[in-house]
Amino acid sequence: MQNPAADTRVRYRERLSPSLWMLVTAAVAAPMVMLTFTPLGSLPALLIGVGVALVLICALIFGSPRIRIQGTVLYAGRAHIDARWLGEITEHSGEDARQARGPGLSARGWHLLRGGIDGIVIVENTDPDDPIPSWTISSRTPDRLAAAIRAAEADAVAAHTAA
Repeated sequence: MQNPAADTRVRYRERLSPSLWMLVTAAVAAPMVMLTFTPLGSLPALLIGVGVALVLICALIFGSPRIRIQGTVLYAGRAHIDARWLGEITEHSGEDARQARGPGLSARGWHLLRGGIDGIVIVENTDPDDPIPSWTISSRTPDRLAAAIRAAEADAVAAHTAA
């Protein structure tokens, strides 16, 4: 007997966390805040400065967008799309990625781009009711993301034709 439950396994997961330099920049806020609060005393200024730096670092890490492919749905940040509506997938890195993020970037497309992340995946959107022609997503492992999207797409097409 077949399992009637939908496939909900996670095929791919990535958090687009900030670069080390961005975290160091947030940590540099501690001495600046400490200087501001020195009239209160050195210990309160130190505690407030370290607290502010920790809050900034945590906000940067936990507020960073995630990419996930669960079942046949691609989640990128707050957006999601069923894989049956995905068309051609291209992955870029290096100079090709810089070109795709810059002059080659579709003005009408949906973008999830993060500085400091070299790789990029561009996915065509074939949904006739959706005005967005493509999704452009930053990824540290664009080859793995593209492979997971292709696998989800194959499963979505098979499930759609079987129904």
